Amino acid sequence: MSKRSFNAWLLSPAVLGASLLASSPALAELSASETGEAELTANTATTITSREGAVERPQEFAQVPVNPHAGGVGVQGNPAAGATSEVPVADLDAPGAEGQTLDQLNQYGREGRGRQKQSQVTSVSQLSDVQPTDWAFQALQSLVERYGCIAGYPDGTYKGNRALTRFEFAAGVNACLERITELINASTADLVTREDLAKMQRLMEEFGVELASLRGRVTVLEARTGELEANQFSTTTKLSGEAVFWPGDSLGDRAQFNVAGGPFGQDSDDPTQFYMGYRVRLNFDTSFTGKDRLRTRLQAVDIPNLSDFDLTNTLMARTGIDGQSDGVEIDDLHYRFPAFNDRAQFYIGANSLDLDDAMDILTPFNSSGTGAISRFGRRNPAIFRGPEGTGAIAKFGFGSEGQFKLNLGYLAGDAADAREGRGLFNGGNTGSAQFVFEPTDKLAFAVEYARKYFTDGDVNVAGGTGSWIADRPFGDNSTTSDNLGFQFNWRVANSFEFGGWFGATWANQKNGGDSDATILNWAVTLGFPDVLKEGDSGAIIVGMPPKVTSHDIAALENEDTSLHIETFYRFPFNEYISITPGAYIITNPGHNDSNDTIVVGTLRTTFQF
Repeated sequence: MSKRSFNAWLLSPAVLGASLLASSPALAELSASETGEAELTANTATTITSREGAVERPQEFAQVPVNPHAGGVGVQGNPAAGATSEVPVADLDAPGAEGQTLDQLNQYGREGRGRQKQSQVTSVSQLSDVQPTDWAFQALQSLVERYGCIAGYPDGTYKGNRALTRFEFAAGVNACLERITELINASTADLVTREDLAKMQRLMEEFGVELASLRGRVTVLEARTGELEANQFSTTTKLSGEAVFWPGDSLGDRAQFNVAGGPFGQDSDDPTQFYMGYRVRLNFDTSFTGKDRLRTRLQAVDIPNLSDFDLTNTLMARTGIDGQSDGVEIDDLHYRFPAFNDRAQFYIGANSLDLDDAMDILTPFNSSGTGAISRFGRRNPAIFRGPEGTGAIAKFGFGSEGQFKLNLGYLAGDAADAREGRGLFNGGNTGSAQFVFEPTDKLAFAVEYARKYFTDGDVNVAGGTGSWIADRPFGDNSTTSDNLGFQFNWRVANSFEFGGWFGATWANQKNGGDSDATILNWAVTLGFPDVLKEGDSGAIIVGMPPKVTSHDIAALENEDTSLHIETFYRFPFNEYISITPGAYIITNPGHNDSNDTIVVGTLRTTFQF
């Protein structure tokens, strides 16, 4: 046997070790197949996140875990804290735990390579915290000067007394094995010595538990991948869903007095009865490239609209979800795809492409299934409600870490109607632009503008909130509005967020006159995520629903002021089921102090799968 063959044979334990290192995850998780995947997630050692830019990078289907709903179907859109559609497919837009684990190994292995030309450590004497008297000096000298591996940190230190993580050990040993392989392939005279292999073998034996744990994680991941492939709904389509049980009631007399735009009611002591409503959604999310998404949503809903004349007779009482569907309907049908190296996202929608898709909502309470329990408390109605449904959206990211975003959109409300005065461009429509600044992961600001046109008989300037006259300042006559909004959200601490919005609307009558009106609204939000249990969420929302502060017809101005005071607490039993008790108070309903205070309560239960 030649000397070269003999040395290659001696390397077989090292090659075996490299194979073990290439397959990662934890011996502690060998039992995961018995105790469940929640234990697997809890034992993940380290998470490395990066901000790829302004636009969220969708995940490739191959990386979607078996359980796609770590955060639920109703993720919301706070860039400072994390999300954005009412009922998103849980994890097309978030990396899976398996991908993170493997990415960590690769990242540790690559760490410092980009600096090699400028600050490559070629001698152990360059390590400021290693002395010739140290017991490991000669071993380090051999590894650094002969093989260029385990060379310390980029700042010129070795940190020999610091505890070694499993990932750092794996990355260091892997670097040495790669160098040994290079020497063999190059057939150089400076081949690996028997002593070097003995040192590596000793390290592998000393960290045998860690290597076995990495191998165990790979075994678990392979089992989960096999289960996913065997039981997948489709190779290109993911199915997710949400079911909401919405029991509720309101207390207080019907609002009798309205300035205009709404009916005057007779006195009635608490006209509403306790009710039980529901909403069910099924999302079919299809990807053709791994980064795009075609969403098709089926929905059925039956929850009373508390603003009806024979109930509270005020738009301010509306809940976060209400209305009735005609059986099962197609609620969403739109397609999105990335561009410009994933720093932009484009949307094309045929149905239910909405303004909260076109622009980011910073408040964490936008989700109808898990967020605020009132219609007003979910988002700024001056900006995020209006003609919508069909159109196109473009979202761009700027800055080295994606601190800036520019969102543009055009949406039409009755694009499928071919009659005169309707259609994609002549019917009700909204043009929008938004600029978002996110200086840190915990703080974000946004300024937005929307130009809206409402056709005759389909006017809701205030988005179905506020006073009747704020929603229809000129009755059912066609109206245009220029809307300006500002919002922010600040994650002050792990369990406390502070945010809010301000909205101003300048409306102009387009049919039957030329009157103008000014409508204002605002809100302050306090959020308490993970306050009692991981995944829970408490909230306090205080604001003024849309109010007519100026009108060419002075008698149509709202002289009094209503306040909206809301509180709720979302308690998750697990990642699939949550319950949200909550209530909101409306003082001076309709911005009229002649109306008695109304209280609305609910015990919303949400199932996500």
